[in-house]
Amino acid sequence: MIIEYARNVLGFKDAQHAEYDPYASNLFISQLTCSLAGRTMHLTFEPGSRVAAIYSATTATEQYYCNFGISPGYSDVLKQGPMQITGADAEGDIRVIEWPDHRFFIGTLFVPQARSPHPLITAFLTAVTSNAN
Repeated sequence: MIIEYARNVLGFKDAQHAEYDPYASNLFISQLTCSLAGRTMHLTFEPGSRVAAIYSATTATEQYYCNFGISPGYSDVLKQGPMQITGADAEGDIRVIEWPDHRFFIGTLFVPQARSPHPLITAFLTAVTSNAN
């Protein structure tokens, strides 16, 4: 989601992910200095965001299984377009994004499918089935 957004909305045609092109000039996604694989972390959601409404809360604890994340140098760049940063960890690193006015465009760095039922998966299924013909 971040790479496509950087390329097609923000105009960084050469935006790249370090896992696929570690020497690219615009690495929007880079390897984390400390892996989050297997970690459980506390999150804070923006009040009024879709994700806060789904959780009925502005905080949550979620599980991670990743070694890559948003490059710190691009956090401010990502905030310049219409995408919203709606969730962060205790250090302020981006962990949840949303696209306004879309029935369900939410991206997370954590892994919702690690537990069931999960509020994001339930909300996604509701969004999909409520618009089915």
